[in-house]
Amino acid sequence: MIAYKEHGNYLIPDLDLPEQENRFIGKYGLRRKAYLKTHRKLIYTNLLTAGTLHKHLADTDEQAKDMLEGLVRQIASARGVTEDLKAADQMAWVGAMNNIRVCAEEIVMAEIVYA
Repeated sequence: MIAYKEHGNYLIPDLDLPEQENRFIGKYGLRRKAYLKTHRKLIYTNLLTAGTLHKHLADTDEQAKDMLEGLVRQIASARGVTEDLKAADQMAWVGAMNNIRVCAEEIVMAEIVYA
């Protein structure tokens, strides 16, 4: 049964969203939210009205961070970017790691955030 509130001459349904756990939403979760809101409005509305949007965004953020961390390690290992390079030539190591991180972030954005 739905309860109603009286606002002037109108009765408006008294609808409340279910309680949601308060988890941190980082960069990837916020980008996912913007993507859903702009390009996948039906999915966004369904998650919002079901009360699962915050959980979805927090889970997406966590999954993206984990994937990014794993990809950076794998690519760095495959390209031979090691602590030895860091000790020998810090600028080369920083440049290589920045390049690796950007490549890994593009993969994460395509496969998780914009999927």
